[in-house]
Amino acid sequence: MRLFPALAAVALLPLLGGCVIYSNEGGEKVSVMSDRVAVETETLEAVRKVDFDGQRLNVVVGSNGCTEASSFEVKINDGDPAELSLTRRTPDLCRAIVREGVTVSWTYAELGLTPGAAVRVLNPISL
Repeated sequence: MRLFPALAAVALLPLLGGCVIYSNEGGEKVSVMSDRVAVETETLEAVRKVDFDGQRLNVVVGSNGCTEASSFEVKINDGDPAELSLTRRTPDLCRAIVREGVTVSWTYAELGLTPGAAVRVLNPISL
């Protein structure tokens, strides 16, 4: 007899994946559903410095010693100017903190950009 409530609770767990239920002191329950768009939105890497020289994009980012250009996915939205965003794909799990950060770099050709093209970087800046 006691097995049924336990099985019912286990069966309902997948349905509660995007739901958080809070109970305040008055006993009222408040449900908060995660916004699907917000969950799918990726966090952009905070950058310390961005430099375009007409041929290359050079970006200084935080590092624990193992960050390289291949650690990032670069997305470009066509426009005038083109909009560029960097998303870290490989976490830097090393332990040699590089206080000044590291420079990662891509040529305009690698990014599919025309040399000298105007580009706007969407990532936040961290000083």
